[in-house]
Amino acid sequence: MHASSAAAPGVDKVAEADFPTRFGHFRIYGFRGREGGTPEESVALKMGDISAGPAPLVRIHSQCLTGDVFHSLRCDCRQQLEQALERIAADGRGLIIYEEKEGRGIGLLNKLRAYELQDAGADTVEANEQLGFEADLRSYAMPPEILRYFGVKRVRLLSNNPDKIAALERAGIEVAERVPAIVESTGSTERYMQTKKEKLGHLLD
Repeated sequence: MHASSAAAPGVDKVAEADFPTRFGHFRIYGFRGREGGTPEESVALKMGDISAGPAPLVRIHSQCLTGDVFHSLRCDCRQQLEQALERIAADGRGLIIYEEKEGRGIGLLNKLRAYELQDAGADTVEANEQLGFEADLRSYAMPPEILRYFGVKRVRLLSNNPDKIAALERAGIEVAERVPAIVESTGSTERYMQTKKEKLGHLLD
């Protein structure tokens, strides 16, 4: 069991195992949230000792079945995830927190409904709003608790999303550095990424 395995206030660790990947050897952890009305689960991939030494590289990644699994080119999710795995492997240490936040929190089938609206001309924000949702329903309550479980107080956050930075800092986790997660846009992702920059405030310069 990990040296910092005392339960953090908002999460329970339910499993951990060795996890070899083509990027390198990780250890995989499953966490369940214990606060709030809706149960929530997250997975963490850890490489190396992150509880001591310089602030580790951390990626908070929202589940994207269409991108992560099916290689969709409607978004940049898979490219960002693979970039994070590659960078952590290059550092030899770091953490990916993989959250159940499909479609920025609206769920898989609603995301596919949003795709239909995008095919008819809406952008990604307009589509969510036309379905009756906010542009982004995600909250980031679990990642700080997972970081506390591992004894991490300072991170280098691999992200373009200022909401993730703010959520960690509100919870008392210092973001020592924001590391841009920039991937090359394609014809099919150009409008999507422009919308994230202009309407969601993502740092894509």
